[in-house]
Amino acid sequence: MKPDNNQPILCSWNTTQECNLKCVHCYRDAGERKYNELATKEGKSLLDEIKKAGFKIMVFSGGEPLLRKDIFELTRYASSIGLRPVFGTNGTLIDKEVALKLKDAGAARISISLDSLNQSEHDKFRGTEGAWSRAVSAMKILKEINLSFQINTTVTKRNINEILDITDFAVEIGADAHHIFFLVPTGRAVDIEIESLNAQDYEDLLKKVLLKSRSVNIELKPTCAPQYMRIAKTLGIETRFTKGCLAGTGYCSITPEGDVWPCPYMPIKVGNVKLEKFSDIWRDAPLFKELREGNLKGSCGKCVYKEICGGCRARALFYNKDYLGEEPWCLMRRK
Repeated sequence: MKPDNNQPILCSWNTTQECNLKCVHCYRDAGERKYNELATKEGKSLLDEIKKAGFKIMVFSGGEPLLRKDIFELTRYASSIGLRPVFGTNGTLIDKEVALKLKDAGAARISISLDSLNQSEHDKFRGTEGAWSRAVSAMKILKEINLSFQINTTVTKRNINEILDITDFAVEIGADAHHIFFLVPTGRAVDIEIESLNAQDYEDLLKKVLLKSRSVNIELKPTCAPQYMRIAKTLGIETRFTKGCLAGTGYCSITPEGDVWPCPYMPIKVGNVKLEKFSDIWRDAPLFKELREGNLKGSCGKCVYKEICGGCRARALFYNKDYLGEEPWCLMRRK
């Protein structure tokens, strides 16, 4: 029986454009707060709609979500209606008091960005001195109060050789997962597109990560790298996932001002939650229907792994100007 890859799984809300860092790869080009960001009441209505649409996991992201004054109230509300609140944060604002507030509000997991074990390299990538030490301090605090956390790492040519070392660090410090994000050129990341991996390095690293998953007791998950599903299958490694790219099928994102995108790296507005109900947008948006039909072009459309991989739709959009086009970072193109 063919798995249903179009079930809603997780939704991310960029709760604010405001951020205290200036990361060189930021897909939102975050910095200053926008004047028309969703207010608390609008945010709660959005959470109701996300629950109504069938989503299970609610990702509070940014900018930096901890800069929203009502973030604990929104977290508590999400938890109260049966969503699983998780956070995407740079970790620099998490002290003991903030950590306890997150736990009390019902946050289920905190994702903290760490892009190098070299403090100065991480700080340089994040655009702020001291970012590394504060992020690691946050991890230790979360471990101390028994609030689940994971490390998120963005892969570029500058840190490709230390990814598995960061995995070992994640195990050592007590993280429950290490999610490895492969750079997608959007937002400020367009300026460092040259640091993206080539197809062979991309493939080789995915194999190393999947093989590493056999020897560690935490979850390793490549993100924005749907080919890991194909590689896992060929290596005989089981995963709990059914499809690589979930954009518009099992996942979507909402901007601070309420625009709905297929994913944070695909800046295509399919609706706005101030004007339409989110559940209606999720169900009826023509672009979402196109993605769910899966009529991909080029090598992705012909690939025998189309159903479990799908190629990265965001990269197809950037490199081919067509979100249904072929994935440029895949060795299967040559075959």
